Amino acid sequence: DEETKHLSTRTKTAVALFYCWTKMTIPGWVYPTIVLSLYGFFANCRVAEPFLTPYMIGPHKNISEQVLTNYLFPIWTYSYLAFLFPVFLLTDFLRYKPIIIIQGLFLVTNYILLCFAPGLAAMTFLQVNYAVVTSTEVAYFSYIYSVIPVEHYQRATGYLRSAMLAGYTFGASLGQMLISLAGLDYFYINAITLGIVSVAFLISLTLPMPKRSMFFKVKDDAAVDWQSQQEEGQLGENQCEKPVVDKSGTGSETEEMEHRSTGWCSRENVATAGRLLWQSFRESYSSRRLIYWSLWWALATAGYVQVFNYIQLMWDHIESSATSSIYNGGVEAACSLVGAAAAFSVGFIKVTWAVWGELALGLFSAVGAGAVFMMALTTNIWTCYAGYVLFKSCYMFLITITTFQIASNLSMECYALTFGINTFVALSLQTIITVIVVDEAALGLDIVTQFVIYGSYYGVISLLFLIRGTYTAFRNYSHAQHTVEQEEKSGEGISERF
Repeated sequence: DEETKHLSTRTKTAVALFYCWTKMTIPGWVYPTIVLSLYGFFANCRVAEPFLTPYMIGPHKNISEQVLTNYLFPIWTYSYLAFLFPVFLLTDFLRYKPIIIIQGLFLVTNYILLCFAPGLAAMTFLQVNYAVVTSTEVAYFSYIYSVIPVEHYQRATGYLRSAMLAGYTFGASLGQMLISLAGLDYFYINAITLGIVSVAFLISLTLPMPKRSMFFKVKDDAAVDWQSQQEEGQLGENQCEKPVVDKSGTGSETEEMEHRSTGWCSRENVATAGRLLWQSFRESYSSRRLIYWSLWWALATAGYVQVFNYIQLMWDHIESSATSSIYNGGVEAACSLVGAAAAFSVGFIKVTWAVWGELALGLFSAVGAGAVFMMALTTNIWTCYAGYVLFKSCYMFLITITTFQIASNLSMECYALTFGINTFVALSLQTIITVIVVDEAALGLDIVTQFVIYGSYYGVISLLFLIRGTYTAFRNYSHAQHTVEQEEKSGEGISERF
């Protein structure tokens, strides 16, 4: 018994020493960034995702292409819209970590249903389940902004995006190799994905719990934040305060959290959150230029998500997965790499985006529209693959510019709210398109006609921003010319005096 006690004491001492060593050697912002990056990698490493349509219409689920297109996929869109805004508010209220855990849990449930649940009713529930997964994605980046100092935002964001991209690319590539080289059945691909997302769920449990949120603050914090905002004359100055992260779970910190959370659901706290939300909304959309960037974000994202959702059905229409080799995973991996390169190139392009940005949105949207038309009208699978890579690369390039332009002019609170509102508007537009074009209760169009409509939709976006961009560029050119003339006249007047 004494030896056991000594061993237990030694173990506790070793654990305490290891924890103290990590505290001294690992900066406070690194640990949550590493854990969340690992979560992002495994949560996005969905080996089976590029092969969802062949799996659903194959012998495992035996669902017809028409039912999948006009009945099942629209359910995801409607459910996503219903969940998005409540989840956005709940994410901030619960302080991010519980929502990330919920996302991991529903990801696991998603692939359990895909592997083991038969019948149309189960697949209908699957769409609702996946809507929870997608609606909780807002917590991924919001979490890290609540637990690290503001000076590390840019680096942490880069690491998190890289982890997501690496996970998606690795998963798509692995899936393609297992299908093409090992000849593995789609069921086992989904089983492997189930194991990977289960690892993501376990990692989410180890995330530190944030002690602050952006909008729902306890009374003392809200008063301090409100005072600082009044002194600085703008929203979001309080984000320079270094957040405190609960990593050790010590008794004093627990007591502090319990004390601070007594007013968490109070009327004053809700009123403060409402005031901060309203001020953030006014700041976010006070600039006409930011409104135009947000408009493109919402319009383009609605079309992009619609193309992304139904592209596998288009590929299967051109070349059936039941009779031909498919390369969905390889194409998705190529899209991720080319799209990442396009997004990365934005940082090295020396352009005055305030002048030429809207024109760039119009030009590259026109390229995207052409790519969608090419996918709709071709009968060659490789041409369709190339069109998809081109379309996705254009979107990744433009959404990176748009995100940077919006985020660089706003505080973190305002950017988070803008992200939520723009996504909600995009999803509302996508829902309208789905109801009219896809849903069997309305037109219920075939997949080729749908893509012709999506191409036309992007053509309209392109036309709007080409007109607006040309006007903006001409106005700035005229203003510059007028300024030069005024300077020349003033210079002549000075020379005449002397």
